[in-house]
Amino acid sequence: MAGLRAQLAAHAAALGFEAEAVPVRAAGSTLWALPAFGVALLAAALPQLAFLPDPSAPPLAALAALLGVVGSGAGLAAAIGAGLPPFRWDLRDDATLVLRRPSASPRRWVVAHLDSKGQGHSMAGRLVAVWAIVVALLASLGAGVGRAVAGPLPVSAAALVAGLLATAGALCLRGRPMRGSPGARDNASGVVALLGALPALPPGTGAIVTAAEELGLVGARMLARARPALVRGAEVVNLDTLDDAGPAWLVHHDAAGAALAARLAPALSRALGMPVRSRRLPAGILVDSQPLAAAGAAAVTLARLDWRTLARIHTHRDSPEGFALATARAVGEALPAALTRP
Repeated sequence: MAGLRAQLAAHAAALGFEAEAVPVRAAGSTLWALPAFGVALLAAALPQLAFLPDPSAPPLAALAALLGVVGSGAGLAAAIGAGLPPFRWDLRDDATLVLRRPSASPRRWVVAHLDSKGQGHSMAGRLVAVWAIVVALLASLGAGVGRAVAGPLPVSAAALVAGLLATAGALCLRGRPMRGSPGARDNASGVVALLGALPALPPGTGAIVTAAEELGLVGARMLARARPALVRGAEVVNLDTLDDAGPAWLVHHDAAGAALAARLAPALSRALGMPVRSRRLPAGILVDSQPLAAAGAAAVTLARLDWRTLARIHTHRDSPEGFALATARAVGEALPAALTRP
């Protein structure tokens, strides 16, 4: 990764940009957060099967067991995901590149992350796991309250609740880290679009190539903390997963981002020959524009993808074979002009 980052810095220097490397330290262990929560869901299944239909069990036993096991698992997963000691291992030193012209103080930024990751399930699999968690927890909470208020439940209902918890837990466990994702769509496509836009970026516009996005948006978060003046009050367009199929989206997080998306959408729609729609970020997906928006930027993420794209990324199937990068190139050509439109 360091060699690729150096090549990007050299390419930017040839175009008249100065490169600042903002150090990033991230923990690869964060990728175990969802599997750790999966273990808790699996552990919560058996008490539900035992307590919900048992007339001799205390009325609140099933609910207390659920809240205790799942709550402990959520706390552990949060600690792992945040990289807190002692749940912090596989430390990786990297850097986020900030590219700007000499003496410039950009108020617009084009952003793309450089890293990729491999997991046992795809992004689509992660979304399914999140939905399964929601269904399992709602069903379990409802059953626990019902057991406390109305008495024992049928064995079939208890088995259903336990099965939902076990299924959600197994889906989470599939998210364990693995090798083997080339990262062609997520996010070589975003880097290609950024490099295409770089030579024509208008005055007052810079570029940021973030590190450790796949480890919990660490590069963007650390940049927002270390260089808050870079992004506060600025406009940010994050480029992440520009496939050649599916609808195109400008994803926003707040009113400022929604206004920026509305301004950019017409020009990008014309460039891509298709509608570019605006929406809020769906649950279960993380993108670098989130922490930058939280730091005070008007931030959006531009993406083009469909369910087949989601089923590829984070797996070995996210490969360059048959991927022409046509959307990435079109975005790179159109974005500089779109940024300057009122």
